Amino acid sequence: MEISGMRKAGTALTVVGLAGLALVYWLSFFWVSTELSQGVAQRIFYVHVPAAWTAFLAFGISALCSAMYLWLRDERFDQAALSAAEGGMFFATIMLTTGPLWGRIAWGTYWTWEPRLTLTLLLWFIFLGYFMVRSSTENPEKGKRFAAVVAIVGALDIPFIHVSVLWFRSLHPQPVVIRPDSGPSLPGDMLTLLLTSLGVFTLLFAGLFVLRYALEGLRRELDVRARGAAA
Repeated sequence: MEISGMRKAGTALTVVGLAGLALVYWLSFFWVSTELSQGVAQRIFYVHVPAAWTAFLAFGISALCSAMYLWLRDERFDQAALSAAEGGMFFATIMLTTGPLWGRIAWGTYWTWEPRLTLTLLLWFIFLGYFMVRSSTENPEKGKRFAAVVAIVGALDIPFIHVSVLWFRSLHPQPVVIRPDSGPSLPGDMLTLLLTSLGVFTLLFAGLFVLRYALEGLRRELDVRARGAAA
């Protein structure tokens, strides 16, 4: 697909994702039932959990594309890894912002150094390092290779974040949707809204990813033309 076509597709996906996000907010306030123990504060769940899922998805894509870049040395994979990493940082920041707000009400504190929170913050800093490493060397290709390794290492943290509530004592609850011993424990309307929000956040990420990838491709084309003109 040409860059112009990718920009149009990315814009369309982003607009649909934003419209879906508005629907999710409306459903969160006016349709879904209120959780008995936490009350209205529990509605942060429909932003926090989808943001976490999308961040992990984006970082996983970044790591996969980074591995492909190290293997094939194809610049398109580096572009995809960079685009996904930026999207991951965006949604991870939402996750790390909404989480403490919810924790203040549910646990009585904004932050505690329990396993899942600590590992998630570590993931955020690892991918912050991803961007710093890219520009830390005079050789851009070497910076990209170093950053690719960082992305792969960062993605290895994601499974530990998921299982941390099973392996260690944690303030976070046990899984409520993907349960190894039974089905989801959420009421039907809450599960429906959660799955809707997961789909909307994923769609929004897809739109932003395509737009960012197209922008990076355009920048690379301009760099090639500039070097050709200079030569």
